[in-house]
Amino acid sequence: MIWWGLIVFSLALIGYSGTLRYLGINPYLSWITAIMVEIILLYISAMLKILEIGYFVVVILGLLLFVGRLIFTFLGKGRLQFEGIHLFDIWMLALGIAMAVVLFHSSLIHYDNFSHWAIIVKFLHFEARLPGAADTIISFTSYPPATSLFVALFTKLVGFSDGSMLVGQFLIIWAALYSLFATLRDRTRGLMSTVMCLIIALSFIFNIAIRLNNLLVDYVLPVLTIAALVGIFVYRLQPKLLCAHTALFVGGLLLVKNSAIFFVVIILGYFLYTLFKVNNDKRWQSTVAVIGTFLGTTMISFLPFIWWGIHVHRTFKVSKHEISLKMYQHQFATEGSDHILKIGHKMLAALSNIQSLSVQGVLLVNLVLFISWLLIYKGLRHKNSLLKIMFGLDVIFLVYVFSLFGMYIFSMPYAEAINLDGYERYMSSIVVLNLFIAGIFLVRVMDQALYEQRFEKRNLRSFKSLFSKNLYQMSTFIVLIFSIIAMLSEINGTQFTNRFSGNQLPQQMKAIAQPTTKLNKAKILVVDPHPIDVADYYAGYVGKYYFFSDKVVAQENFMESPAQFQNNVQRYQYVAIPEYHHTFTVMTRKVYRQHIKIGLFKVTPQGLQRITKVEPSN
Repeated sequence: MIWWGLIVFSLALIGYSGTLRYLGINPYLSWITAIMVEIILLYISAMLKILEIGYFVVVILGLLLFVGRLIFTFLGKGRLQFEGIHLFDIWMLALGIAMAVVLFHSSLIHYDNFSHWAIIVKFLHFEARLPGAADTIISFTSYPPATSLFVALFTKLVGFSDGSMLVGQFLIIWAALYSLFATLRDRTRGLMSTVMCLIIALSFIFNIAIRLNNLLVDYVLPVLTIAALVGIFVYRLQPKLLCAHTALFVGGLLLVKNSAIFFVVIILGYFLYTLFKVNNDKRWQSTVAVIGTFLGTTMISFLPFIWWGIHVHRTFKVSKHEISLKMYQHQFATEGSDHILKIGHKMLAALSNIQSLSVQGVLLVNLVLFISWLLIYKGLRHKNSLLKIMFGLDVIFLVYVFSLFGMYIFSMPYAEAINLDGYERYMSSIVVLNLFIAGIFLVRVMDQALYEQRFEKRNLRSFKSLFSKNLYQMSTFIVLIFSIIAMLSEINGTQFTNRFSGNQLPQQMKAIAQPTTKLNKAKILVVDPHPIDVADYYAGYVGKYYFFSDKVVAQENFMESPAQFQNNVQRYQYVAIPEYHHTFTVMTRKVYRQHIKIGLFKVTPQGLQRITKVEPSN
């Protein structure tokens, strides 16, 4: 099923991508645009409560578009222009496949996979609907479902597993990153291509707090944002495509996570700037037209998110992390000024910590841009805007920091905020986005500084001197090697995590029981010898995800009398012991005369009966 499903999925995606190219979409943007179209179609079907049909329709429509494209090609009509195969195509294809293979054999470990991201994909896969008020297994009910819907579509075709979910999300990321090459002035120049490849590889280093072997969307947000910005640049002289692209990506991005609003502001700001810049030589009536176009596009792009907000409000009485002025006012009222100052001091300390990866990322972007500006301006006598870009990115970073501070104050409980929970993860998003923006401008300025500016005249002899030719070739080779090494480092890091995750709770759960795929209400006790896993609900979330029940409870402390122990155990239908728990083993020997170490057991009046799978009950 894996290979057949993968082939069907690929052909459907090719169908969407090819059709979009016929409509004028840039080849390097067509893949991520096709994915965004699929997401919007799935979202509409989910909101109309026909998601199961939606999965089928999206795939069949893609296949029909693919077949139609083959027919037109066979008849010699509507042939798409071949863009050629470049160095970066080979880099993206080879290393992308290598990364996908590793991810397919990876397991989910991170806490937030089980608190929301993996469990919502599992819900969408097996239930084929959005969660309702009765589905308490989903805790973060206000989180929009965009990436989860696409990942669920992928798992529907290739089969549900940790690895297939990770590959599904990786396809979104890799397609968005491919759009970066649309900004190259001359794609035949190896140095510019390899620098862009190196920037992509470096972005994974600053994504180390998340990595690709997790379903968290903190890396998805900046890559979709950069794809949106690239599209606005590419379509700046095509008003219809410009507006359609902006509306699609803003609408889709808002459905990824509530915090995407910051990135949406950046996109809409650049969109408005582009509209004014294109129309700056016209009369004042153009200003009215620009504002009207901007407002109309913005309103359309926000419609899916508004629809989601109405759905959340009507479906759930209280929703975790819901965007609500009333909730923010309540949070601000309960947090005194003393708490706010403490959180502020904590953030300032984090921002001044040179050991912080996010701080190092900010410094790296500034240092590279400044040195590049100096070398190109002073050394090559070529004026450039890299210094302005550096200051602009610093402003974006500072605004993001203030917005993050606001999130800690208004949206988080003080116990989490004072510890800056998820700080490096949140900061990596803006560092990655700034890295991509800086990279785009750097590569274009480098190209503009080349001796030969006529693309058709560029060849092995189009250099100012033999020295500059040798320097260019050597630089290209060195950057290519470093880009490959950096990407292999991410692949090896993921493999290392896989090898040493065998003792983690999710892997231990797989060793004692088969996963449950039917939503149920089975009462299950997870016995965990680690107090921290129980206290922070990690063990409980893993159990809920694995056994697909909202009645899973984790417990570590069994220091009680035999009668209390027996009453406690008899309250459950099943007991899961993924790791040896000495006290529990001793108590079962006393109460039931059984010697039990690890495994999945059904609770009976006489004791615990070993089984391999939970029988779902409602």
